[in-house]
Amino acid sequence: MFGLNQYGANVYAKVSMETGVLAASPNKLIVMLYEGAINACQSAIEYMQHQDIVNKGAKLTKAILIIESGLRASLDKKAGGEIAESLDALYGYMSMRLSQANIRNQPELVKEVIILLADLKEAWVAIEVGQTASQPFTNAPPRVESLQIPVAINRNIASYAKV
Repeated sequence: MFGLNQYGANVYAKVSMETGVLAASPNKLIVMLYEGAINACQSAIEYMQHQDIVNKGAKLTKAILIIESGLRASLDKKAGGEIAESLDALYGYMSMRLSQANIRNQPELVKEVIILLADLKEAWVAIEVGQTASQPFTNAPPRVESLQIPVAINRNIASYAKV
């Protein structure tokens, strides 16, 4: 009996998530990718604390896939110029740190990536809020050259891009 109810809840959650994705603006989709990577990283830390190697690896792999196949793959380096190049390097750095965290079982490396992801997510949330206020009826993504990333994040990107 419980299995059937759990299945129904899982189906409902999946439909709800898919509906949210279909209705989301491009900026919101990026925010959702950051949230997914952050959640996977947080779960990985919990699994590390419980010495659950299989689930830790699965969650870190999920976070890396979100970063590589979602965030990094969506970069347009031609249009994005220096910002896109810096983000590309930062995403590569994050993936490397998560791989190291998985091999070494070091939650502090995962926490470092969570901080970076959270900073970038905040910047995209600010962009989404700003766009919603100034362009309420458009789903067009922001022009990369008008992207205003906070100075602290720019410093982080610059310092990690050289790694």
